[in-house]
Amino acid sequence: MTEIKQGDIVLQARGITKRYPGLVANDHIDFEIRAGEIHAILGENGAGKTTLMSILFGLTHPDEGEIYVFGKKVNFRSPLDAIDLGIGMVHQARKLISAHTVLENILLGHPHAGAILDMKKTAEEVKQLCDAYGYKIDLNAKVWHLSEGEKQMVEILKALYRGAKILIMDEPTSALAPPETEKLLETIQLMTKNELAIVPFITHKLPIVLSVSQRVTVLRRGKIVARLNTAEATEQSLAMEMIGREVLFNLKRPDVKIGKPILQVENVSIYDDKDYWAARNISFEVREGEIFGIAGVSGNGQQPLAEALAGLRKVSAGRVLLQNEDVTRLSSLKRWKKGIGYIPSEQRAVGSIGDFSLVENLLMSYYYDDQFVKWGLIDTKKIRQLAQELIEEYNVATPNPDVKARNLSGGNLQKMILARVFSRKPRLIIANLPTQGLDVGAMEFVQNKLLEEKKAGAGILLISEDLDEIMALSDRIAPMYEGEFMDILPGGSAQRETVGALMAGHKQKAVQA
Repeated sequence: MTEIKQGDIVLQARGITKRYPGLVANDHIDFEIRAGEIHAILGENGAGKTTLMSILFGLTHPDEGEIYVFGKKVNFRSPLDAIDLGIGMVHQARKLISAHTVLENILLGHPHAGAILDMKKTAEEVKQLCDAYGYKIDLNAKVWHLSEGEKQMVEILKALYRGAKILIMDEPTSALAPPETEKLLETIQLMTKNELAIVPFITHKLPIVLSVSQRVTVLRRGKIVARLNTAEATEQSLAMEMIGREVLFNLKRPDVKIGKPILQVENVSIYDDKDYWAARNISFEVREGEIFGIAGVSGNGQQPLAEALAGLRKVSAGRVLLQNEDVTRLSSLKRWKKGIGYIPSEQRAVGSIGDFSLVENLLMSYYYDDQFVKWGLIDTKKIRQLAQELIEEYNVATPNPDVKARNLSGGNLQKMILARVFSRKPRLIIANLPTQGLDVGAMEFVQNKLLEEKKAGAGILLISEDLDEIMALSDRIAPMYEGEFMDILPGGSAQRETVGALMAGHKQKAVQA
């Protein structure tokens, strides 16, 4: 590989264009990264970031344009060509096999591993990488035993072991607890001292972008709209470039009198899909006009708990009360009718049916309502009128209500799901990762809608992996680790460091309240 030094252009794209039916994902993009820099790529959902990164890693072929690596024009046939030239990619969705060890995952799929694997030699080489970057990890541990931060570490080691000098990182901190995030950022900065060029497009965590990157490129609707030195940028200016309007970052919880308990959870325990305990002896309550925030890194029991409260998963022990009525054994439909609204974390797998139109997706909350269904027949005119009103009220970007849900961006799909849930005026809202994967504009919209529901007197159970969101919205905060609440803290006075440490399990015994 060509010898490089700090500041050299190591990757350059000229006129990159990629078209899909009815969409130009990348429109004549010129882009470059230099050795020893952290270069952030920002943009709204659907701005073209993932397409551009996929092209630079050989996953997608451009319709037009040229790519140069270390000054040489290249034509990627597959990611193997990119890997051979020193480009690595750490995907947001982990590409690991849980049943295999750390070492096996690092070696698995290595393009030059050979027919006979030399595990001892590989272990020595990987250990040298770990020592170079201050990583401490058991190479013989099964991946399913690892924390999210350790899994991220394995993904990075995979890329480095394959000789990556240009490392593309897709949302590298999205599933990490604050201490794990700090460790990752320290490692990224150490990498740049070794002339590695880092491209972490950390779309939704602008403070991290400002703290670690040297340059920022902003995409909007497939085009580059800004190239900035990070030192000259602010959160507000970056958000303005991303979505074309001002974004208010200082959310203010409305002054609402907290009322009576709506939800009471008493010593609830739940199994996961593998018949292991997902949550044990959980007790808490959510009151009228309150946002009760559960903070935790993915995989610590939040998802099974949300599903159990919504009626999608069996409660193995304990009771769930809705306004003093035992609903522990009720179906999700009966809970829905009694005033529980559920916003699932999986927009496309659970929250919508991709091949159904927006009208049909909205109908899923009204098919049992006598106002819209008579004698088993749907009043299509009335439900279509409601759909149009909700599309306008929630500012869902769509040409008409007949568009299939799978054609919406993540932000617009989430708006549609919120419209379906909130239009029923639920007394309790279970919001599971409601802003995950959304750009700052869509995130602001969702958060303000939650505050509106709080002001209207609804009780809200907010489950989030974003500590900033939890701190900004919650009246009380319950950090969750390995299926238990570590504590329940007042939202107004909770310290960020304390919540972050509890999310990472830095307390021996859970406290129930």
